[in-house]
Amino acid sequence: MEKRGNQEVLVKHLIENNVSLQKASLNLMDSMNTLTKRIDKLVSIFEEASKHITDVELSDERLKNLASKLEGLLDQNKEIARGLILLEQYIRSKSDVKQFSERPVAEFKL
Repeated sequence: MEKRGNQEVLVKHLIENNVSLQKASLNLMDSMNTLTKRIDKLVSIFEEASKHITDVELSDERLKNLASKLEGLLDQNKEIARGLILLEQYIRSKSDVKQFSERPVAEFKL
């Protein structure tokens, strides 16, 4: 009798932990989406700044250096954005696989 009670408590804790894990995964995905959007905005700002700098006469050596540094930052930000998108896709695919692989919990009859 006591063994059944322990099993029920264990099953209840496992279910609660699974739900908590799914909530944490969802929060992580939302945070990743927000971060990706912000980085995309940052990349847009760098692209716009780069266009404005190239429109200005580049006779000054400092402007040339600044333009090359901005282009480097733009490339780095594109790589970061790609990495974040791949990470988000990986997390989504793992959470989808996890949801499908879960089996329903059998009910215990007393």
